Amino acid sequence: MKTRVLSLTGAAVAAFLGASAQAETLSIATVNNGDMIRMQKLADHFTKAHPDITLNWVTLEENVLRQRVTTDIATKGGQYDILTIGTYEVPIWTKQKWLMPLDKLGAGYDADDLLPSIRNGLTAGGTLYAAPFYGESSMVMYRKDLFEKAGLTMPEAPSWAFVADAARKLTDKSKEVYGICLRGKAGWGENMAFISAMANSYGARWFDMAWKPQFNTDPWKQTLTTYLGLMKDAGPPGASSNGFNENLALFQTGKCAMWIDATVAASFVSNPAQSKVADKVGYALAPDNGLGKRANWLWAWNLAIPASSKKGDAAQSFIAWATSKEYLELVAKEEGWANVPPGTRSSLYANPDYQKAAPFADLTLKSIQAADPLKPTVQEVPYTGVQFVAIPEFQGIGTGVGQAFSAALAGQVSADQALQNAQALATREMTKAGYIK
Repeated sequence: MKTRVLSLTGAAVAAFLGASAQAETLSIATVNNGDMIRMQKLADHFTKAHPDITLNWVTLEENVLRQRVTTDIATKGGQYDILTIGTYEVPIWTKQKWLMPLDKLGAGYDADDLLPSIRNGLTAGGTLYAAPFYGESSMVMYRKDLFEKAGLTMPEAPSWAFVADAARKLTDKSKEVYGICLRGKAGWGENMAFISAMANSYGARWFDMAWKPQFNTDPWKQTLTTYLGLMKDAGPPGASSNGFNENLALFQTGKCAMWIDATVAASFVSNPAQSKVADKVGYALAPDNGLGKRANWLWAWNLAIPASSKKGDAAQSFIAWATSKEYLELVAKEEGWANVPPGTRSSLYANPDYQKAAPFADLTLKSIQAADPLKPTVQEVPYTGVQFVAIPEFQGIGTGVGQAFSAALAGQVSADQALQNAQALATREMTKAGYIK
């Protein structure tokens, strides 16, 4: 029997070896906020340890990201191997079987270390379907120097009445200092995240137990008129275009006396490399209205894999790295403990180095633990979710209502008209979807 010898040129050998060792490319859709940008900068640490994997980043503004990834996964478009999605999407998409179970994160991942309130929203049947990159609630960030100059003292647990009074007293429009900065940009995860949380503290709810919209009730009228009045008297110009990133920039440049927003922002406003007022920032719990609920939401930005992905193992390797204890230690080493992604792991809040570096740590944890997705507002509701309603139709309804309220903030319609528009839109959509019989 003759043995055939295959003769290959040097170029052919190189091509053969190159094909066999070709790196797998992961396309990652993510949001354009500070923690995610930092992850991209540090990703070389992952690719050096995994030379067979390369990363392609698609970084998008929050509203655009939601639209793109929702369209892609619903149509099985396959553009992305890893999605950055929120606490809202995970249970809905898991039920649709759109997400891959994260069951290969490795023995050292320690999923039990994830904060229960964050982990529970990402789990089905005891299995994670998304891993939290950072978790958050909401809090008041304020300028201690401006409060002291005005003779005001911020309580750890302020009321809306105190916040409204202080905001007006602290406003000096001639110096471009505004008493309060709040989200106004339309979107179910932009202005409606804040306004829904505020509405909870006023006893408002999106739907009653028969799924009928409730925008024609007194609690919603109180919420919206208070918000609009506060922003008119003490807010910055053009607020109807301001979301998280815009208000962050305003606060960091010294133009906001108070900002009520995501607890994750605390590390950015207190970072001297990014914030002109870093040494002047104080923190307090989100306000209440005396009804037993604060205006604190519950959210996590998470990394997940479409069920249709052919690169699941490589994607899980990256997710395990990016959401691990070791990643937190890497950020701490590179940029300091105050800048690690917060709100995901119990061990972080037990770490004395983090507690020392992050004066906002305890309030962040208290806020996350206080938010209750199963009982988000004062009255009974048929839905779960604090600043959102965990039904598929909410994206469209929430954004439509957000547009109505943003128009009121811009002065295009009255508060009453905005509420009427919200009621009509929500009633129409919930009837069409079969919730209202």
